[in-house]
Amino acid sequence: MDLRKDEKIDIDEILKDLASYRPKRYGWHWREKAEGIRMGPFEYREMTKPLENSVPLPSSKYFGGIDPQCGPVITTEIASGRFEDDIRRMRMAAWHGADHIMVIRTAGQSHYDGLIEGTPQGIGGIPITRKQVRAQRKALDLIEEEVGREINYHSYVSGVAGPEIAVMFAEEGVNGAHQDPQYNVLYRNINMVRSFVDAGEAKCIMAYAGMAQIDGAHNANATAREAWKVLPELIVQHAINSVYSLKAGISKENICLSTVPPTAPPAPCMRLDLPYAVALRELFSGFRMRAQQNTKYMESDTREATVTHVLNLLISELTGTDIQSTITPDEGRNVPWSYNNIAAVSTAKQVFAGLDGLMDMICLKDTGDLREKVREIKERAVLFMEEIIEAGGYFKAVENGFFVDSGYYPERNGDGIARRIDGGVAAGTVYKRDDDYMAPVTAHFGNNQLPEGTLRPSDLIGGSTFERHEKIAYIDELDPEDNVTVRLNDSRQYFSREHIMPEAEWAGDGVVLQTMMLPFDEETAKAAALEIGRKQGLKDVEVVHTLVMQPAEGTLVEIRGRVAFDLDAASLEIMRKPELLSEEEIRKEISERPMRIIGGTLGEDEHSVGLREIIDIKHGGIEKYGIECIYLGTSVPVEKMIDAAVEADADAVLASVIISHDGIHYRNLKKLCDTAIEKGVREKLIIIGGGTQISDKQAMLTGIDAGFGRGTKGIQVADFLVRNRLEK
Repeated sequence: MDLRKDEKIDIDEILKDLASYRPKRYGWHWREKAEGIRMGPFEYREMTKPLENSVPLPSSKYFGGIDPQCGPVITTEIASGRFEDDIRRMRMAAWHGADHIMVIRTAGQSHYDGLIEGTPQGIGGIPITRKQVRAQRKALDLIEEEVGREINYHSYVSGVAGPEIAVMFAEEGVNGAHQDPQYNVLYRNINMVRSFVDAGEAKCIMAYAGMAQIDGAHNANATAREAWKVLPELIVQHAINSVYSLKAGISKENICLSTVPPTAPPAPCMRLDLPYAVALRELFSGFRMRAQQNTKYMESDTREATVTHVLNLLISELTGTDIQSTITPDEGRNVPWSYNNIAAVSTAKQVFAGLDGLMDMICLKDTGDLREKVREIKERAVLFMEEIIEAGGYFKAVENGFFVDSGYYPERNGDGIARRIDGGVAAGTVYKRDDDYMAPVTAHFGNNQLPEGTLRPSDLIGGSTFERHEKIAYIDELDPEDNVTVRLNDSRQYFSREHIMPEAEWAGDGVVLQTMMLPFDEETAKAAALEIGRKQGLKDVEVVHTLVMQPAEGTLVEIRGRVAFDLDAASLEIMRKPELLSEEEIRKEISERPMRIIGGTLGEDEHSVGLREIIDIKHGGIEKYGIECIYLGTSVPVEKMIDAAVEADADAVLASVIISHDGIHYRNLKKLCDTAIEKGVREKLIIIGGGTQISDKQAMLTGIDAGFGRGTKGIQVADFLVRNRLEK
């Protein structure tokens, strides 16, 4: 099968004979730098070999259509929930210059406690099944030939199923992955002993397969309350994972530090972020750097995200990054749209081309503020590591809450993430091997007592799946309704170009995005934009972005839709923000009549940050008013949430639903309501759904009491709980 640039990629051909497909190559590929590349009228100093087929920047038409390719590998993240559509997005991204395809969006593979086979729908599109991985690797093998450059395929090797996933990735030609046991410990509460043992196994497998490893230290930066203060902590996390990876056999050139600038404008970001980047490069000379935009500060505004991205790219140029990740504004508004992926890749390509040769003209100062700040960050990091050693090692340090949320070491504010050595998910599941332990496997971690004369353990069985691909047990999709064949039958006319329909996420989804300026306050403008969308005959119209130009003069609104008429503002149904009870009134009511709630993320949803901000006292959540909160965690089954409410004699249930593709968030809320009815407790319980894509009106159609969307604060939920109980 060959690709022709003027023909759509044939998904049926990709899916054909997958059971017998073998990847064309294994291992990570870095871009090939060359001196003195000439393109059009220009000579470049830092560019790499050009692509055979590509889409250049719009302004290239003034310079002969040139498309210079920068030195760093360029990343894009693609995962819509339908891997057959993602294959097309991968092709688009490769034509625009991406050679690192990270398929980890919406739901993270690190959340899974077992290797599953089956359906991607509702999971979030990450390549958890062998069929997905193999189909996408097969497509990328063809796309590589089309554009003339190797494409690195990437996902997570993490969670309790990390070693098993690493095996599958090594078998299927996945080229890179996130792997950092500290991520499991600090952010997923997986038992630390189990996490590090699993990581040892996974890292050995990744080393065997020549995969690049990206660590997870950026998560501390992207979640910390005051990220510009936790820099020494980040450096320590980088150091622990990097050395562990070296010990497991991963080559130094394939160990990548995932760096995230700690701030964003309007903070004085260059003064704060550049010293940290310089300190990293100096402390970790010889390791690779993967620069990523900090999603903590990302909102729904594409312009704001792009400006921050450009400033981050300048730091990357000044300090020599190896992989440039291109996070899109979709991270901030949860509306996947392939254009934003392409725009972010083009932004990186444009900035690096424009900055070509910059360091031949300037240099970073060896004296003054920059050098003093770099020295201070490094000294604090070294002192932090010394304290960890004195405390008894990493496990003891974590148990004592060394890794903090807002303190600049040695400052600690009592907000450290503390985990017990004998606690967490999968505690007590690590067992000492017998002295005569032996397993006939390749790339094994730990002692393996081989019979005399045996060179490789797998020789005892004639080779493992690493040496003999035909031994792999290929399992196709198991769901008779939610599988690629059924989906293609429903949308084949759009893949084959028999019919044309706009698309944002999936072929034939009919989604368009429209930006309009409306001369009203924000709430009126949002109501008007929704009505405009309905007048066009669109279904499920949503506002995905607003920007107040001036409170009385107008608001920019982005919706899914297109229209060419105006509206009578007087006829609009405008939802006014209700006046809230004061904090004192809420506290008084709760003190007189205590309230208990059950909270958790519903169904297969792992996004807990928003719910924790509504609940936790440190984020101004409802706990501050005296409401007792029982948090069940993530991915809570519907029935379990209702049963927990009954068992705890709770007054209310707070269900977080962020994953929204295919309407799964509203369907799960309806199941929650229906289950409460079936168990005879609906009248007793206040049921609330919350998430970035939740509207109160649509949520109430599911039968629950209220829905809270983007930007909701704890006091709003507390106000509703108190008022609703008083009404009842």
